[in-house]
Amino acid sequence: MRRGRLRRTGEAAYGLLLLGRQVAMALLVLLVLVAGVWTSWGTAQHALLTKGKERGTFTVASCHGSWCTGPFTADPAKGDDRRSVRIDATVTDGKGQRIPVVLKPGTTEAVRTDLPGLLYSWAPLGGALLLASILLAGALRLHRAAWGLGLAGVGVLGAAFLGL
Repeated sequence: MRRGRLRRTGEAAYGLLLLGRQVAMALLVLLVLVAGVWTSWGTAQHALLTKGKERGTFTVASCHGSWCTGPFTADPAKGDDRRSVRIDATVTDGKGQRIPVVLKPGTTEAVRTDLPGLLYSWAPLGGALLLASILLAGALRLHRAAWGLGLAGVGVLGAAFLGL
């Protein structure tokens, strides 16, 4: 009789360990997705919510490393012209390109506001979706949900790649 009780206690403890693993992996998947949204929103908020911000056109004058610089011509009544503004080099094609941008408040950093810029700003979320799909499939055995997240991540990254 004692042996049966000990066995049931052991099985219950093992069940709790399995449940703990599932909860921990679900929290990890949630953390990865929240980090992807948080990282993307840092840039996407400026491209999406342009009301009250300086909008205009950026002309690429030179590129050095991961940044390109050039003059900023503000839209009428949307801000002041600037002689030197910088933008991430990955969203440009090179010298002479004219890009619609918005300036981050209080800085000279520009964010591209057209469709390729919007797609590029959500690229970190696409990577997070891919990583979360691997975690869902491997650790939680949720294969259909993993396929959905994975395809969404590939879609976001592919659209950003094709747009730029």
